[in-house]
Amino acid sequence: MSLDIARLIAFSGLSATQVQISVTSSNISNADTTGYTEKTASQASSVTNGVGTGVTVTGITSNVDKLLLKSLISATSDLGSADTTNTYRASLEKLYGSTSSSDSSSTGTSLANSIASLESALSSLASTPNSASLQSNVISALDDVASQLRETSSGIQKLRSNADQDISSSIDDVNTDLEQIAELNAEIKQTAAAGQSTADLEDQRNTALQDVASKMNVSYYTASNGDLQIYTTSGQALVDSTAHTISYTTAANVSSSTIYTAGSSSSGFSAITVNGVDITSQITGGDIGALITLRDKTLPAAQSQLDQLAQQLASAMNGVSNSASSVPPPTSLTGTTSVTSATALSATGTVRLAVTDQSGNLVSYSDLDLSSYSTVGDLVSAINGISGLSASIDSNGHLTITSTDSSDGVAINEMTSSVGSASEGFSEYFGLNDLVTGTSASDIAVNSSILSGTNELQLATLDSSSSLTVGSQVLTPGSAAVVNDFYDALTDSRTFASAGGLAATTGSFADYTAAIVSDVASKSSQASTNYTAKETAQSTYASSLSSQSGVNLDEESARLSTLQNKYTAASALIQAINTMYSALLSAVQSS
Repeated sequence: MSLDIARLIAFSGLSATQVQISVTSSNISNADTTGYTEKTASQASSVTNGVGTGVTVTGITSNVDKLLLKSLISATSDLGSADTTNTYRASLEKLYGSTSSSDSSSTGTSLANSIASLESALSSLASTPNSASLQSNVISALDDVASQLRETSSGIQKLRSNADQDISSSIDDVNTDLEQIAELNAEIKQTAAAGQSTADLEDQRNTALQDVASKMNVSYYTASNGDLQIYTTSGQALVDSTAHTISYTTAANVSSSTIYTAGSSSSGFSAITVNGVDITSQITGGDIGALITLRDKTLPAAQSQLDQLAQQLASAMNGVSNSASSVPPPTSLTGTTSVTSATALSATGTVRLAVTDQSGNLVSYSDLDLSSYSTVGDLVSAINGISGLSASIDSNGHLTITSTDSSDGVAINEMTSSVGSASEGFSEYFGLNDLVTGTSASDIAVNSSILSGTNELQLATLDSSSSLTVGSQVLTPGSAAVVNDFYDALTDSRTFASAGGLAATTGSFADYTAAIVSDVASKSSQASTNYTAKETAQSTYASSLSSQSGVNLDEESARLSTLQNKYTAASALIQAINTMYSALLSAVQSS
C-alpha cells in the first residue's frame, strides 16, 4: 500500500470521525429539545479499483418507528380532547355552587341548598302567615333560586361562547402548523436534492404534526416524493402540495338559542370549512373536537336540565298563586299568555271575578260560564260587562283586567274553570296572577311587582260561596292553607321530563335539583378520570418513542469518548505517515 493511499485512508477516517463527533455533540446539546430525535452519521468503506481507500459518511439519519409515531399521534389527539373536556367540565361544575354539611343541616351555595332554603322559608311562614318579615323571607328565598338559575344559565352560555372563541384560536394554531409543514415539505425536498441530511427538518415536521393532532384528529402519510400529506378523516386535504388553511368565524353573541346547523345559512354558529367544504362533523377528536362537542351537546344538555327545573318551578308556583290573591288586591292584572281577540277559547266551567276594596271587602263580582264564549274577544266583552272591571288585550297580546276605580283591586277565584288542552284554571291559563315569570332558566324571575313590594304575596283566596254580599269581606289575608299549598307544590312528587341525559323522573324539586348537581359532578369526575388515563397513555407512547429514537445522554457521552479515541488514533496515524514521508524524502535526497 502506498503512503498516499495510507494518508488518504487516515484523512478519511479523521474526517468521518469529525462528522460523528459533531453529530454526537448535537445530540447531547439537543437532548431536551422538544421533538428532537437521536441522529446517527452512517459510514461506509470507500473502495477504488478493488482497493480500500478509507471511509466515507453516507448520511445523517434518525431512526423513528413509524408505527410508534402513529400511535403517539393518535394518543396526542385523545389527550387534547380529554384535557379540554376536563377543563370545561370543571368550570361547569363550579357554576352549580358548593355544598357542605354540618350535623343535620346543610349549607352552601348550590341550587339544591337554595331550594332547601325556600322550603325552610315556607315552612316558617306556615306557622305565622301574617308575618311581613316571614313573607319577605319567602320572596327573598324564591328570588335567590331564580337568580341562581339565571346566573347558572348565563354561565353556561358564557362557557359556550368561550368554547366558540377557543375553536377559532385553535384553528389559527392549526393553520400555522399546516403552513409550517408545507414549507418544511419544500425545504426537505430541496435539502435532499442537494445531498444533505433532512433529519432535523423531519423532526420539526413531526413536531408540527403532533401539534395539529392535539387540536384535531387527522390522517396522514408520507408520499413518495417525501411530502407529508395530511387529511381530515373523510379525506379533505389539509396539506398536499400546499397548505389548505381552515376558515372559521366566531359568533357575535351566544345564547341558548344559538346552535350550529349543518348546511344552514342561518346557523347560529358558522361552519368550519376548508376550500368552502364544511368539515365540522369530521372533527371529532383533539382540542377542537372536544370544543365542538362541549359547545353543541354537553353545555346545551346542562342548559336543558336547568330549563326543565325552571319551567317546572314556575308552573308549580304559578299554579298556586293563580288560585289565590293578595290583600290588598292589585288594581290591575296582566297575563303572560299571548292571545288575540280572534284566539279560540276552549274552556268549560265557571270563573269568579271580583272587585274589592283595599281591605278585601266586596265591591262587585260576577261568575262567568266560560263555555259561553268561543273566542278571547268574546271573553273580553263579557268582563267589560262586569261592574267596576275593564278588560282588554294589550300591545303585547296579553289579557289585562283592571279595576275602573284605582282605589279598588281585582281578585279571581278559578272555581271549576278549565281552559286549554292542559285543562288549566282560568287565571293560570292566561297567567294573570303569576308569582314567577319567564319561560326558561335564562329569564325566570319573581314577579317584579311582588319583588318590589308594589303587590303583596298571594296568600288569600277569594270567597267561593254560592253567593256573595257587597261590603262583606271576601279576601282574608295570610291564609296558612295557601302557604301550605306553596310548600306542597315545592315538596310533593311531580314528574320531570327527560332532559340533558337525565331520564324522566318523579320526585320533589329538591330531589330533581340534587340529581342535576350530582349529574354535573359525576360527569366532571369522569372527565378528570378520563384525562388522567389519556395523559398516562400519551406519556407511555411518548416515553416509548423517546426510548427508541430519543437521545440517551449516557450512550452519547460514551460514544463521544470512543470517537475522541478514534480521532486521536487517526491523528497519530497521519503523524506517523508524515514521519515516514519525511524519512523517505531524506533518503531520496541523500542518494
